[in-house]
Amino acid sequence: MADKKRIVVVGGGVAGTSVARSFDTDSYKLTLIDPKDFFEVPYARLRCIVEPKFAERSIMKHSEYLKKGTFLETSAKSVSGQELVTESGERVPFDFLIIGTGTTFSGPTTKDELLKFYQAENARLQAAETVLIIGGGPVGVELAGEIATDFPNKKVTLVHGGERLVEFLGPKASTKALKWLQSKKVTVVLNDRIDTEGLAGPEFVTKKGQAIKADAHFVCVGKLVGSSWLKGSDLESAVDSNGRVMVDRNMRVQGHSNIFAVGDVSNTKEIKQGYLATKQAAVVTENIKKSVKDPFTAKLTEYNPATAPFAIVSLGRNLGLMQMPLGTFVGRLPGMLKSKDLFVGSSRKALGLSA
Repeated sequence: MADKKRIVVVGGGVAGTSVARSFDTDSYKLTLIDPKDFFEVPYARLRCIVEPKFAERSIMKHSEYLKKGTFLETSAKSVSGQELVTESGERVPFDFLIIGTGTTFSGPTTKDELLKFYQAENARLQAAETVLIIGGGPVGVELAGEIATDFPNKKVTLVHGGERLVEFLGPKASTKALKWLQSKKVTVVLNDRIDTEGLAGPEFVTKKGQAIKADAHFVCVGKLVGSSWLKGSDLESAVDSNGRVMVDRNMRVQGHSNIFAVGDVSNTKEIKQGYLATKQAAVVTENIKKSVKDPFTAKLTEYNPATAPFAIVSLGRNLGLMQMPLGTFVGRLPGMLKSKDLFVGSSRKALGLSA
């Protein structure tokens, strides 16, 4: 056991679970730290609101796929030297540390609680005649699409502060998303906002004074980067002004050869997307294995950030909006690639579980 390298992964999201799965063998001493007892396929969350049973497959307990490693259901508190301290008091030594804490987390911490949450959200949606969605990024657009497809008789209003929807994509993608939502009778309000503090309803007023009545509302705006726990630790200086952890081309944290950061928490110059987090995780896994094999002269793999946006935005169950370097289009092909199963089957297979 003393010869086994101690691999500590903080964060059980897309990137963290991918790295943890790679080191879940007899050759390493793996510890995964996460405040939730589960990994949830992020692309499937909105489908779970309109179809709660979908969550049974899209939520996987860490104990389901971890066979050799240790799972600690807690949050990271700080890093000191080659030791990580948790909120529950554990001191976990490491030879390699991988930070994948993504964005700030709040909500159910167990699979059972999350299943009940989706059932309650579905009941709230079922009872509503009018629905308000705040935020027109991919989450807001996809939720509007799910509701418009499954509940075509509900009056859905989407309010977005930007000039166009899904702004991380090009203008053509934004226009096609807008036209598709409008074809489904979704009312889209652009260049206006609703204060998300203390929302109660059913009466809402935008910053520009537009009154909107909604029996149910959903907030789909961005979250903060999950790096506040690094303040006061040895890694505080590696956090930039945006709260992201600065990494080099090998995904190593600035100034540290044995600490890596992946996913939303890293400062790679690219759009934050799940499939890119998986690519980063693969580079980190490869570099750790190279460093273990050849600690002094290993030629590490470089991560090349994505230069052109590629994305699929689900539009209900059968259609999708795809942006590729060659063009942008709405249709059944992107729907087949994403919307039908929302990558749940492939995510389960990647963790060694049945699709």
